[in-house]
Amino acid sequence: MPAIWDLPDFDSHEAVHVFEDRATGLKAVIAVHSTHLGPAAGGTRFWHYADSQSAITDALRLSRGMSFKNAMAGLPAGGGKAVILANPSRSKPAEMLDAFARAVDSLGGRYVTAQDVGMSEADMVHLSKTTAHVAGLPDQGGDPGPYTARGVYLGVKAAAKHVFGTDDMRDAHVAIQGVGSVGGGLARYLAQQGAKLTLADVDAHRAAALAEELGGVAVAADAIMDVEADIFSPCALGAILTEETVASLKVRAVAGGANNQLAKGSEGRMLADRGILYAPDYVINAGGIINVLRHIDAADDAEINLRIDAIPGRLSEIWKESDASGSTPAEVADQMAQKLIGR
Repeated sequence: MPAIWDLPDFDSHEAVHVFEDRATGLKAVIAVHSTHLGPAAGGTRFWHYADSQSAITDALRLSRGMSFKNAMAGLPAGGGKAVILANPSRSKPAEMLDAFARAVDSLGGRYVTAQDVGMSEADMVHLSKTTAHVAGLPDQGGDPGPYTARGVYLGVKAAAKHVFGTDDMRDAHVAIQGVGSVGGGLARYLAQQGAKLTLADVDAHRAAALAEELGGVAVAADAIMDVEADIFSPCALGAILTEETVASLKVRAVAGGANNQLAKGSEGRMLADRGILYAPDYVINAGGIINVLRHIDAADDAEINLRIDAIPGRLSEIWKESDASGSTPAEVADQMAQKLIGR
């Protein structure tokens, strides 16, 4: 295994901490990408990795993404990420969580953790008994999903305005992939504005029920990206924009809440070449982290909503620069974020 700083995803990270507690079975990585704007903030992922290098790579990539997301959201926070290497049984004993909390605490607030894949709100509450450096607790704004959904809705309207010259969503056709907390919330916002909806989810019954409730149409999960619509809104898994899927899209814009939508990154250029507007995911989906990190500067609901209201303006700035420079929206967003974090 190469040294950490020789890995392709090492991006001048300030620190990469590796923890092991044999007594509890804890193996964890905490990657601190940047603290230029404040404490490195980002969730903890509990996942079974094929090998330790895969876990480190994940932490490196995700922490960099959090630096960019927090910076572009105007938050007083840097970027970090933690991963706990789960065993094949995915067991998560309290003693192991205690050991992880001590690891977080040992960094003295340089890293602030939060909920991510494999970790529950109850796990966050448990960690908070040992370390104060936990965000997104029940008394800190609650479920981030509705906040993410509102930000994505505003971003979808901004995309419509940029492409079609109006953000009036009456009769605009939006195809939504994934109708959980974020995609479902987005669908309800759009239905209230008279949009035409096509919905899909791996839980076909959930998509069908929501479509019936909102007057939309449900299609199979593997068919949603073939739907001819005005806007495609991915709100489920990441890496869904591949060379193959981008070539088959029948929309004018992609604007959704899923993380890491571009499978390799080069798909951003493919979208641009096809005349399909792209909303960089870590900009449009920042509503959740804006809510989760409210305790860092004691932001209240009014301030949280103001920060979410800034999302469409930030997207418009990215698209205008993209149109002027010829760089893709993803490239422009990265460049803006890098300047904000002093890179």
